[in-house]
Amino acid sequence: MSTSEPLESLTGLEAIQKLVAVVAQLRSPEGGCPWDLEQTPESLIPYVIEEAYETVDAIQNGNPQDICEELGDLLLQVVLQAQIAREYQQFTLEDVATRISEKLIRRHPHVFADLEVQTMEEIYRNWEQIKALEKGEDPGVEPPLSRQLSRYARSLPPLTAALKISRKAAAAGFEWETIDGVWDKFREELGEFQAALASDDKEHQQAELGDLLFTVVNLARWYDLDPSAALQGTNHRFIRRLEQMEAVADRPLSGYSLEQLEQLWQQAKAKLKQSQS
Repeated sequence: MSTSEPLESLTGLEAIQKLVAVVAQLRSPEGGCPWDLEQTPESLIPYVIEEAYETVDAIQNGNPQDICEELGDLLLQVVLQAQIAREYQQFTLEDVATRISEKLIRRHPHVFADLEVQTMEEIYRNWEQIKALEKGEDPGVEPPLSRQLSRYARSLPPLTAALKISRKAAAAGFEWETIDGVWDKFREELGEFQAALASDDKEHQQAELGDLLFTVVNLARWYDLDPSAALQGTNHRFIRRLEQMEAVADRPLSGYSLEQLEQLWQQAKAKLKQSQS
């Protein structure tokens, strides 16, 4: 299919084929884009994550046009990864589509076969049993705790994974008797992190920071709070306050002293709080 064919004339699978052709041209050694040609599956990882988050944000905001655009950006990452794999004769986009179709059919015997189910619990139980069989595991035997937790670490954003791991470990008995024990652990980890900062060992500093953050996640779990939602809320509040500061500033914020920035910051906080009351 020609990449110059009018987009409005495309229907169904033709639109997907058009995207595949466009990406192939971007990756072509003859007349392709230098940036696209430099990319590897590993170098594209940040873009996969970024586009996934932007898609989630668009869905949460509920604007159909934004959702459509962000889904397109996310689809581009799938097609681009498949194009690179095709070049190295590893797999193709057709392989990707075929495998997910086969998986969906295999995991939905109540839709594509003659299995009868009555409840959502039965559907979930069948799904987990089929997944276990696919991995060569005995569906009647619960996998080791470490294997269950490693799945969260691989497939979820770090904060969300930490909360899942914390909950699962607590259910297995890795739990403090009271909230006081969690606060003691927090103070212990804070001290170890501060001590690590006094050294020049970045790897040790990183490890102690991770331990401190994991303890904060445990505090959130004990108080029935969502650390990911909490941090996301802080990010948005910080940006809104900066917007308010810039709205009243007569020059770029970099042109203000630290004391002046603090005054603008407090004014922005007060104004936003007043507008929300």
